[in-house]
Amino acid sequence: MSKNIKLNIGCGGRPLLNYINVDMDSLDDLRKRYPSQEFSSDLDLRNYDITNFPLKDASVDEVRADAFIEHLNFKDEKKFFYEVKRLLKTDGIFTFSVPDFEAVCKIWLNAKDEWKDFYRDDVEAIEQKHWFGQYSYSTDSRWGYLTAMIFGSQNGEGQFHTNCYSKGKIEAMMAKLDFTIIELSEFLWKGERDPMLQVVAKKN
Repeated sequence: MSKNIKLNIGCGGRPLLNYINVDMDSLDDLRKRYPSQEFSSDLDLRNYDITNFPLKDASVDEVRADAFIEHLNFKDEKKFFYEVKRLLKTDGIFTFSVPDFEAVCKIWLNAKDEWKDFYRDDVEAIEQKHWFGQYSYSTDSRWGYLTAMIFGSQNGEGQFHTNCYSKGKIEAMMAKLDFTIIELSEFLWKGERDPMLQVVAKKN
């Protein structure tokens, strides 16, 4: 019996054992970037092209992509979704999470139009949650952490949001790709921050 192949794409600081973890960074890079985390030496981490994997058609059992797809530009979005479809076996599972752009827009419209300071990403600013002078993850002001919910933290390469998603868009995309949605739910990033959508879909 062949071994199950499971991919964790755009893993960042969330690599998983028993998965092929895919990221632009090496394991040493991740250790430097997330100094408070421990990363097992048993992790399988690879720098694959996420639009052209060196894997056979219908060879993968599961694909995960948590808080990653919103970082893809419009052209790469299409390439990525069709690559996932190519890789997955029939009945293979595609699990992903993305910011809920519709929910963020509603928060934005109700927030104060109150700007305090220019962006900073030095060590002190990050430790103090500077977020444009708001010093918190609060969404009371449009020009604080709420701005980063929309455009990304922008504190490193790849940390930019270049795409957005709603429940309606996801449902239409999965239908176009001939996936069946098993779960489409809401949650908060880290339990208290960005409104997110969690998707579990099956390839037909």
